[in-house]
Amino acid sequence: MREFWVSSGHHLAGRTEGGGLRVTDDLLLAYLARPELMPPPEACRAERALHAALSAAPRRPVAAPEVAALEDADARENWTLMLAFRDRLLAAPTVEAAYLGLVRSPLPQTPPLFLNQLVHLILRNALDECQDPYVLRAAELFFRPQRVTLLDGAAILADAEVIEAEEQGRAPSPLADMLGRLPRAELDVLDDGNAWTYWSRSDAFTMALNISASPKSRAGLARAIEAWIRHLLHLEVDVEAVAEVVDRDWRWFVGLDAEGTRIGNAVWNGEPLAEDALGRLLALFRLQFRPGEARLRPEVAGHPAYLLLAMTPDRRVLMKPQNLVVGLPLVDGRRPG
Repeated sequence: MREFWVSSGHHLAGRTEGGGLRVTDDLLLAYLARPELMPPPEACRAERALHAALSAAPRRPVAAPEVAALEDADARENWTLMLAFRDRLLAAPTVEAAYLGLVRSPLPQTPPLFLNQLVHLILRNALDECQDPYVLRAAELFFRPQRVTLLDGAAILADAEVIEAEEQGRAPSPLADMLGRLPRAELDVLDDGNAWTYWSRSDAFTMALNISASPKSRAGLARAIEAWIRHLLHLEVDVEAVAEVVDRDWRWFVGLDAEGTRIGNAVWNGEPLAEDALGRLLALFRLQFRPGEARLRPEVAGHPAYLLLAMTPDRRVLMKPQNLVVGLPLVDGRRPG
């Protein structure tokens, strides 16, 4: 089996009999190694002592006075957030269960970075046997913000962090902007000719995705959505990309991001759309539930749900995979909007 997404930390997690991920000391130590928690040279004695104690025993309970004793306000905030997050991980039987708890009953001010890391880790587990680079590259949208380049009428998604790192290292090219070229020469658009290179660069995130003009890319995102729902909710669904909603009696939608939700809400409520709203819609999917699914809300039985992916006005894609957990029309779910 080919390796991918080593940076997810999946090799640090344990495995449960049910196929979930188990929190290990090594996984917790990886969080302690983050720069936000590594004591800087000027850190106070209390901060250095706290980090050392947890490095030796990452499950060790931490009393509130230990955090209050830290002299730096930013350090106190970072440690408060991290310890609350750690305690939620330790209280759950699996990483997957911890994620479900966090999106259904969020902690105050949970850093998006922490949720993205969990999504990265969980998807790596859910897609463990996947051998399709189109699915894996599309799945990066779940945990990596994207920037959109409109090139010859196609919407090309590239990793935002990679682009921004490149832009910080060199002056922007006005000519490239005028011609609509990808901002980085190393960013190859995934196609059948270069798909084999994905395996050696999956942790570099240097492959771009043609989401609008490549059926394989849209199908890849559909397969990733199916795997995510199957793994977390134990729910079998069939997802396919569609050009438009032809169902006059459509009953449900899920925005895959905040922009998709806004567009869906406007259509759902019969409100006028902003002039450029539909132009920002990048992909539309129809999600079909299997016949006889007992958890489906009665008013949606026999009807599909539609999934909307859109970019922001400044051409960014910030997918919210938690919407596929809390937004489906299950008996314990919510209505759109």
